[in-house]
Amino acid sequence: MSTDQPTPEPDEPRPNEPRPSEPGPSQPGPSQPGPGQQGPEQARPDQPGPSEQGLGEPGPGEPGPSEPGPGQAGAGEQPEGESFAKQQPPPSYGSPYGDAYGGAHGSADPLAGMPPLANRGRRLVARIIDALIVGIPVGLVLAVLVGDYDPVNNNDEATVMTIVYALVYFVYEGLMLTKYGQTVGKKVMKIRVAMLENGEIPAGQPGWLRAGTYSLPEIVPCCGFIFWLINVLWCTWDRPYHQCLHDKVAKTVVVSVPS
Repeated sequence: MSTDQPTPEPDEPRPNEPRPSEPGPSQPGPSQPGPGQQGPEQARPDQPGPSEQGLGEPGPGEPGPSEPGPGQAGAGEQPEGESFAKQQPPPSYGSPYGDAYGGAHGSADPLAGMPPLANRGRRLVARIIDALIVGIPVGLVLAVLVGDYDPVNNNDEATVMTIVYALVYFVYEGLMLTKYGQTVGKKVMKIRVAMLENGEIPAGQPGWLRAGTYSLPEIVPCCGFIFWLINVLWCTWDRPYHQCLHDKVAKTVVVSVPS
């Protein structure tokens, strides 16, 4: 009985052994990813590979060249400190006539931003009304106190009348200007006194200085009347604000009141 059986050749795999090109039951093939692994064709499309990422593109978590980092200002932005320092101060709301009152801020027109200047005729009528308001009560009181009061033929009585009238007029005008910017006569004629710088009421020193420059020089004999006359006529040739001397001393101007 012959025992000759075909001997398997060394290159031929045994029946129970897998071929080299075929993966075993528990081994993944070269094109199939193992558990927890991704194949080369299943990589995320939104994440570029090392060779696809540009040199100028920032990596994940890094700010781009045009994006400022924390605490840094962008190319077209100013730092917070410089921006705050260059801000203009808020406009003042104290003046009813705006910021450019009297041609401020380098305006070519010295009357820019101002209401119309008061007419000289209205200013004269306002003075006459105020003179009557002060003069009539003062005359009546002196007539009662002195008795036979004749300021025309008695120089002493005329001097007393002038001094009392000037003092009363000074107090009257000073109080009215510092509180309202108008006397009764100016209210009737719809004009008012305003500070040349900002249009505000001449409260405090400017109002009293204006009233005193107008009325008190009359107390000085002879020269006082001459000064008073030049003072009230000064507005007829003054330019551009039509100021009297008491306006120039107090830095005020007389303007029309809007209806």
